[in-house]
Amino acid sequence: MAEKKPAAEQPAEQAAAETTAQPQQPRTIGLGVRLVPAGDSDQPRVTNYTSLTLAPGMAFIDFGFFEPAMLAALPRVAQQGGKLPEAINGRLATRVAMSYETLSNLQQQLTSALQGLRKT
Repeated sequence: MAEKKPAAEQPAEQAAAETTAQPQQPRTIGLGVRLVPAGDSDQPRVTNYTSLTLAPGMAFIDFGFFEPAMLAALPRVAQQGGKLPEAINGRLATRVAMSYETLSNLQQQLTSALQGLRKT
């Protein structure tokens, strides 16, 4: 096995090849973020339904709410052979539009949060 010589003793071409052969890894920098509420945007909204729609360059996520009693009644009606409604009405709590990059960041955060919940 050959002993590696210090860079000062290596031929210039070999030293240059070794320094350029290693691509730089992107750095992650921690940055504090503070979001200032506008209107009632700091008030939580209860949702029990989500819907994702993709459009060119954007993703739309609708957060909705259905009355829990109505949701609980649907399986009972189906088991008893009753007629299910063609559609159910709920309330749109909020709609969020975001870029695909932001959607990817959200997916990473959700995955991390769910993995943390599984450990507890």
